[in-house]
Amino acid sequence: MAELLKTIDWSPLYLSLKTGILATILTFFLGIGAARLIMRCNNTVKAILDGILTLPLVLPPTVAGFFLLLLFSLRRPFGSFLMDSVHFKMVQTWPGCVVAAFVISFPLMYRNARAAFEQVDPTMIYAGRTLGLTERTIFWKITVPIAAPGLASGTILSFARAIGEYGATTMLAGNIRGKTRTVSVAIASEVSAGNWDIAGFWVCVIVGLSFIIVLGMNVIAGKNKLCGSRWL
Repeated sequence: MAELLKTIDWSPLYLSLKTGILATILTFFLGIGAARLIMRCNNTVKAILDGILTLPLVLPPTVAGFFLLLLFSLRRPFGSFLMDSVHFKMVQTWPGCVVAAFVISFPLMYRNARAAFEQVDPTMIYAGRTLGLTERTIFWKITVPIAAPGLASGTILSFARAIGEYGATTMLAGNIRGKTRTVSVAIASEVSAGNWDIAGFWVCVIVGLSFIIVLGMNVIAGKNKLCGSRWL
């Protein structure tokens, strides 16, 4: 085991954690914003937008990666515009890892945030309005704190999905050692190269991280039930 650890390139773990953290930050704020926006729409618009925002959750990740590649490819108008105007390249770069992880993990945050907001007691919102609070203040001071357990679960799930993303990442960011090779990509690469011991090591790492994440969710759920029972 000691000899194996000496041969391990730790950059995939660093890239996965860095990608997961940044992608989760983006999904947290944009997921909350999208959930708040959707709740204000009428049923028809809500159904359409909800389907669009949830689509990456049910599509194969490679399909989502294909669309991202079409959007950001230097041969396409938008990708070419980014390169020509601000010299920014998304394909085969670390920002591509972040975008791929964000797109795939976003629906988890959005769905959890929306479910949490829909379970907030409307009388709490009405009480805030009678006190003369603005809608923004009501949202951040009343709605978000009450929905906090659901938001925390969505954040944890989004992070877990982001660090484990493979399909869309390989399509958009590729497999470049030290640059875009995350843990999931490293596992596939090492298996293809016949390095089963290194692949097994990374599998143990990702399984351990996933277990810690699930354990964290269970702790949050347990605290939520405990807090709820105190109010009964």
